Amino acid sequence: MSTCIELLRHGDTAQRSYRGQLDDALSELGWSQLRAAVQGRMWDCIVSSSLQRCAAFAHELSQARGLPLRIDARLAEYHFGTWQGMPIERIAEEQGDALARFWADPVKYPPPGAETFEAFRERLCAALDDIAMQTAGQRVLVITHGGAIRLLRCRVEQRSYGDMASIEVPHASLHPVSWPVAVTA
Repeated sequence: MSTCIELLRHGDTAQRSYRGQLDDALSELGWSQLRAAVQGRMWDCIVSSSLQRCAAFAHELSQARGLPLRIDARLAEYHFGTWQGMPIERIAEEQGDALARFWADPVKYPPPGAETFEAFRERLCAALDDIAMQTAGQRVLVITHGGAIRLLRCRVEQRSYGDMASIEVPHASLHPVSWPVAVTA
């Protein structure tokens, strides 16, 4: 048994770097992207990352539609360590080999000082397991981040985590996933 969850990436923040767990606000463009993405779509409940670029819109949508909302910090983006907040062009210039290794194999070659990939995967999968168990049979919107969506799609689609960099996840894009509901005895 599985539950259908739609993953929604937050909108634009006007920042151009690995933002990770920096708590950026949405830009005006980001707000309009998200409002357009959900227009005409229906869900029974919303679960959101605690970072404001996700949570602020989740609160607005929840109130506008009268939907239950749960904030889950486990849905936060990957922590990029020393690369967090650094422009990607600067990383490429100063640490190009490390960046190429990270893109090719994020499990084996994380950024310096970053969250371990295993910890990232475990917290995201635990969050989705809980969501699936608590919302079986409901239409669920999960508002989260690009890296989180890439990892979760690799898991559901049984792809190598090395494929993460090739998965397109534009701002305010929706990604339906069928998440297995763990059966408890």
